[in-house]
Amino acid sequence: MSYIVNNRIHVNPGFEDEFEARFRARAGEIDKQPGFVAMRVLRPQGNQAPYVVETEWESQAAFRAWVGSDDFKRAHANPLPAEATAEGGGIEQFEVVEGTLAGACRFTERAIR
Repeated sequence: MSYIVNNRIHVNPGFEDEFEARFRARAGEIDKQPGFVAMRVLRPQGNQAPYVVETEWESQAAFRAWVGSDDFKRAHANPLPAEATAEGGGIEQFEVVEGTLAGACRFTERAIR
């Protein structure tokens, strides 16, 4: 079953373009990782809302393997300056129990096993 990881990041005003540019610069790199399914960078649409970087993996093991990889080290080697982000946010991890995809059949944990 799919494994979802959300990283909530509060980006301070004036650093939004640089934050987004970092993801554009590495677009496609994570796609090469075994077990990787998808990534989305979600821009907040309200006051005080964080950015959300959502990744989807085939399994928790695939995500953990990426965290231990050289690609992960490269992706996090040059972070934004400390003043670019605010306190709060953090990592959330989920196992998909139920979901749908437009144009695809409905899937559940039981149907995939």
